[in-house]
Amino acid sequence: MVQSNRERTNHVACDRTQRAGPARNWCAGEDDSKRGTMGVEVETLTPGDGKTFPKKGQTVSVHYVGTLTNGNKFDSSRDRGSPFKFKIGQGEVIRAWDEGVAQMSVGQMARLTCSSDYAYGKKGFPPVIPGDSTLIFEVELLGVK
Repeated sequence: MVQSNRERTNHVACDRTQRAGPARNWCAGEDDSKRGTMGVEVETLTPGDGKTFPKKGQTVSVHYVGTLTNGNKFDSSRDRGSPFKFKIGQGEVIRAWDEGVAQMSVGQMARLTCSSDYAYGKKGFPPVIPGDSTLIFEVELLGVK
C-alpha cells in the first residue's frame, strides 16, 4: 500500500509525539470528537534533513505564511523579509506552533492546520482573525539553536 505524504507525516508525528507525550491520545486512535479538539495537523510539503528536530527550550528560526481557511492571508514573515524566532515549548507562540514545529526537521517545509483551540480560540485576534478560526500556516524550519 502506498502512503500519501500526509499519512507518512502523521505517522512520523505520532512516533515522535508518543515519545514526547503531547498528542499521545490522537496517535493511539482516540476519536477527536470525544476530546472536542483537533490540535495541529502537520503535512510535509518539502522534507527536511530528518535528523535535526527542535527540543523544548531551543530557539527556532522559521519563515511562514498564515492564512484563514478561505485563503485570506493574515500574516507572513516572508513578506517582511525577516525570519521569525521563538523558543519551543515556552508558550511564546500558539500551542499549534509549539507542538507542530517540534515535529519538523531543519529544512522541512510543512503545512500546519491548526484548530481554533490550538490557535486563538473563541476570541480570535480581532480584527484580523475571527473567533473559532482554523488557521493554516506554511512553515519552513530554517534553523535550531
